[in-house]
Amino acid sequence: MTQHYFITGTSSGLGRGLTERLLARGDRVAATVRQADALHELQQRYGDRLLVLQCDLTEARAVQTSVARAFEAFGHLDVIVNNAGYGLFGAAEALSDAQIRRQIDTNLLGSIAVIRAALPGLRAQRKGLIVQVSSEGGQIAYPGFSLYHATKWGIEGFVEAVAKEVAPFGIRCLIVEPGPTSTQFGAGLDHGEWSDAYDGTPVDEVRRAIEGRSGAVFAFADADKTVDAMLHAIDNEPRPLRLALGRSAYTSIRSALQARLAEVEEQEAVANSVMPESR
Repeated sequence: MTQHYFITGTSSGLGRGLTERLLARGDRVAATVRQADALHELQQRYGDRLLVLQCDLTEARAVQTSVARAFEAFGHLDVIVNNAGYGLFGAAEALSDAQIRRQIDTNLLGSIAVIRAALPGLRAQRKGLIVQVSSEGGQIAYPGFSLYHATKWGIEGFVEAVAKEVAPFGIRCLIVEPGPTSTQFGAGLDHGEWSDAYDGTPVDEVRRAIEGRSGAVFAFADADKTVDAMLHAIDNEPRPLRLALGRSAYTSIRSALQARLAEVEEQEAVANSVMPESR
């Protein structure tokens, strides 16, 4: 049966791969892009099965208009995929206010706006799936990516809460957490001003790794296989709330969760010590 999708950030990366795969198998896609001609080739090939929507996710009204157009064109939407986003690297104190605002507006507030705009329509039809593309960086943190992590940890908390709110309406949520993947993420990375005060620190180590000057080798997941895994999770039940994709994601997230669990378990006595004495 033909499925109707709304996907953000479709000009490249996982969003582009997902759009191509869905169209090839016969689904319909409402795809947001920032540049109007970014999907010209796909538009020519698939005609009215692809609705291209030029939309800046930092503008709430544009998001609402795009989602409304997709519902109107397709009649209903089965899956909402929040994929648009980018990385910002630099020591927290060295990032400009404009860089911080743009990162939050795009990765966090833009994703929130899409979900809020889609919920009334999904509620009315009593079904739907919200797929939020996050990152292993929504569960772990690297020095130099503080603002990126703030947006990913933030959107994961938002989606987890929303999942509980909308479950009675037949709406489900899936948070996808890829690790390093062979996409254009690195090419699109924004960089803050470098401060010499951070020479030789963990932020500098990460910077050197990004620039290929440290000898560090990243284990990149295959982008096509990542799209395959996303589609399998979308198409099949039971479906987890969170889906880690890539060896790095699985290993890093598992290690971080184990460490956090061990730390909190050591705090049982002090946690209980602040409770009022029972009478």
